[in-house]
Amino acid sequence: MKKLKVSIFWFRRDLRIEDNRGLFEALNGPYPVLPVFIFDTTILDELEANDPRVSFIYERLLILNKILENHSSSLYCKKGKPEDIWKQILKKYDVQNVYFNEDYEPYAKKRDQAFEEIIIDSGAKVSIFKDQVIFAKGEILKADQSPYIVYTPYKNKWLEKFRETDIEQFKSETKDNFLKGNFSLPALSEIGFIQSKIKVIDYDLDCLDEYEEFRNFPALNKTSHLSPHLRFGTISIRRVVRQAQVCQAFLNELIWREFFMQILYHFPKLVYSNFKVKYDSIQWRNNEDEFERWKKGETGYPMVDAGMRELNATGYMHNRVRMVAAGFLCKHLLIDWRWGEAYFAEKLLDYELASNNGNWQWSAGTGCDAAPYFRVFNPTEQLKKFDPDLTYIKKWIPDLDSTNYPTPMLDHKMARERAIRVYKEGLNSF
Repeated sequence: MKKLKVSIFWFRRDLRIEDNRGLFEALNGPYPVLPVFIFDTTILDELEANDPRVSFIYERLLILNKILENHSSSLYCKKGKPEDIWKQILKKYDVQNVYFNEDYEPYAKKRDQAFEEIIIDSGAKVSIFKDQVIFAKGEILKADQSPYIVYTPYKNKWLEKFRETDIEQFKSETKDNFLKGNFSLPALSEIGFIQSKIKVIDYDLDCLDEYEEFRNFPALNKTSHLSPHLRFGTISIRRVVRQAQVCQAFLNELIWREFFMQILYHFPKLVYSNFKVKYDSIQWRNNEDEFERWKKGETGYPMVDAGMRELNATGYMHNRVRMVAAGFLCKHLLIDWRWGEAYFAEKLLDYELASNNGNWQWSAGTGCDAAPYFRVFNPTEQLKKFDPDLTYIKKWIPDLDSTNYPTPMLDHKMARERAIRVYKEGLNSF
């Protein structure tokens, strides 16, 4: 029996039909498009069964399937190693072209390279598109074609190029070239997971008018909650940037995201290593008991503890509080930033390797364009400045005024002086 000629669109970090570049290109091709999603066991095997990010992805797949029903189509969804799933697909269909949007993380690059070889060996064509960023890897470079490693000149070049660029909208939702079919979506339990009680909050771009004024105050809830949606591509970065032009402070945060992405792309060693090798000689204390107190939100510093309790309960932490909590771990406790980075990777709904790594190295002083080692946030002063009425604190630490709440585990002045001394000693011994 003759196999059906098809194109395939592989959904990954772009879980939407609308304004999806690779999907748009696939639907404009000559063959009906089979939409595919793969639950990659290389990633899943490292997660807890109730991981909220898997629940969120699954909910989005249900939504995608509903939309595809309007086109008499459905998702071809499998669990396994991508190369094994692709070999199955190639046996079943006469695949002419595979379309997908590029991912820049080290594991994704390695996975996609192996996958491309399989597809090309089969005689099919691979078409890769930019979708999760406005400007990718080699588009914002210095005059000598080397990558920027300082944010401000990168931002200036980004904005200059942005003003010269027409940000297109890809109306993939209006196309009707999906392969007709009715595949059953596996249940969440069949994938080996259970529904998480932690939910991803809907994004809110109406906050932009007040964002710059109120973004540092965690009690006010004046942030967009956009980051998990950008992480999994449930909204187009092009749409977000178009709306963000009313608020430069918000646009700057989106540019930070792309800055860290291109840094990780050009310097993949950063997954495990300091950007600035001169910091390799820092003698971290790495006290496991103190690390446990930090994780549980039991340091005796309310802003740190409220942030960690919020993270553990919701998978979210306000950005100002993230800076305070991360700085406390690296500078006050002298615990290696990689420990904190790994814990955030486990807990954050919006976990994205480039931003998580970049921000942790910024906090530790070891990264590109990082906070200098002698800048040590005072958690008490941060609390007075950004939550003076203790509204945020008491939400997450209801026992703040009771004897149950611990006294500070160490003195700020002592910790600051110790951190500066240890960093200096490390730099001097390099």
